[in-house]
Amino acid sequence: MPTESDTGYDPSLGRKFIFVTGGVMSGLGKGITAASTGRLLANAGFDVTAVKIDPYLNVDAGTMNPFQHGEVYVLKDGGEVDLDLGNYERFLDIDMTFDHNVTTGKVYEHVISKERAGDYLGKTVQIIPHITDDIKRRVREAAEGSDVCIVEVGGTVGDIEGMPFLEALRQFAHEEDEDDILFTHVTLVPYSKNGEQKTKPTQHSVKELRSIGLQPDILVGRSPDPLDAETREKIALFCDVPVDAVFSNPDVEDIYHVPLMLEEEGLDQFVLEHFGLTESAASEAEYDTTWRETVTRETEDEVSVALVGKYGLEDAYISIHEALKHAGLKRHTAVDSHWIHSEQLADGHDGRLDDVDGIVVPGGFGARGTEGKVEAIRYARENNVPFLGLCLGFQMAVVEYARNVLGLAGAHSAELDSETPHPVIDLLPEQKELDDMGGTMRLGTHLTEIQEGTLAHELYNGTTCEERHRHRYEVNPDYIDDLEEAGLVFSGTSGRRMEILELPEHPYFFGTQFHPEFRSRPTRASPPFVGFLDGINATRGDN
Repeated sequence: MPTESDTGYDPSLGRKFIFVTGGVMSGLGKGITAASTGRLLANAGFDVTAVKIDPYLNVDAGTMNPFQHGEVYVLKDGGEVDLDLGNYERFLDIDMTFDHNVTTGKVYEHVISKERAGDYLGKTVQIIPHITDDIKRRVREAAEGSDVCIVEVGGTVGDIEGMPFLEALRQFAHEEDEDDILFTHVTLVPYSKNGEQKTKPTQHSVKELRSIGLQPDILVGRSPDPLDAETREKIALFCDVPVDAVFSNPDVEDIYHVPLMLEEEGLDQFVLEHFGLTESAASEAEYDTTWRETVTRETEDEVSVALVGKYGLEDAYISIHEALKHAGLKRHTAVDSHWIHSEQLADGHDGRLDDVDGIVVPGGFGARGTEGKVEAIRYARENNVPFLGLCLGFQMAVVEYARNVLGLAGAHSAELDSETPHPVIDLLPEQKELDDMGGTMRLGTHLTEIQEGTLAHELYNGTTCEERHRHRYEVNPDYIDDLEEAGLVFSGTSGRRMEILELPEHPYFFGTQFHPEFRSRPTRASPPFVGFLDGINATRGDN
């Protein structure tokens, strides 16, 4: 057995680690595969956490363009991370921290700062051991307090930027007991023109993995359909794994059904047997069927929701799509959410909003498309269409009300129009002297005080809520009294910060400065989203 060293290894912990890598191409779904594995282990009674490794040089995801990388997900401690951590939180129903996201930038920044401080006592600082040791330390620290830690390595095996991480995992496997480590490799199994499932991409991917000293224990084949028996046998033969270690992960209609499909494949039992946990007290606990019961609920109704945004990439709004789905699960309602480009609405909706049951205006940054968002909000307010505004959507609701109800011509956000005569949205005081853009917004979980007798009080069933934030601008205090006298209700506040707005006479007109979608779960839907569907159903009932 290895002994404790400066890499943080403690052989008495007995914690289990599942490392998930991907081959052939990115976007295969290894994150969903990893999260689904964790969900199955959580169902069996184990405490499961996860780590996402992102090999890019950014310290965090906060400055990344949603067009390129999808949504920036915010954790409770304010960490701005890859959207895959959102999937882990939703699947595992846990709250993660910034420590659960490891990036190349974060690792190198730490090691270089130690070198500058003289902590290495004049040694030559190298990829091995200094970078790899820091990677291993971060994984072990993030795993503390859990039974099983799932570590997903972003990118594709063979990418040069991922090599230090794979080397760290190779070392990690030598430092831990072999019964505590499991390697899962997710690959593509495409069809040829004649309809044959082809295993050659998987063979080459595993060959690449083995060339750097990693042998997968489990292979998961991503394909439109289940893997044929012949395909499984061929993969097992050429990749040196047992046939029962080759699992099929075909396309499904809903990502929340992936754990159910992998359960039918027997993936969870294989993992438990590998770790020797089948006789443990945890595995003998009553199996939790809440997930299955929730995600397989039959729908009794369907509603159409317009998501009015400017990012033409579904992943840019993934948490909102999922939060709508969660509310639908709670209300047995299928939610058909479709994106409408806000730039197309700048001169009027032109019928695009006539057939929708509700309108969601999400967050975002920059002036492009904001006039279209204002137009969508005006349409929702004037036509009694249920409306939910999130972050920038909340701010644009204030702008729309100031312009069209208060009559403040040219009212806007100072972020989007520095020359506006009425900056009803302005910069947070503590933001005015900042130079660094990364990690300096109002981020993470903050407490909101809720006014009794309001819709917010009804939705949250209390006088406070804790939700996650990501913004620099807020409602300008100089305009709050005028807005409220004109009928807009700020039902949630944090000191002098306005956090929630609503219109009492409207079927559902609700906006939040925070992002409630980040705390929504399949088994614990977000209150503003549930209220949004209730508002839609009430409106349709009146009609």
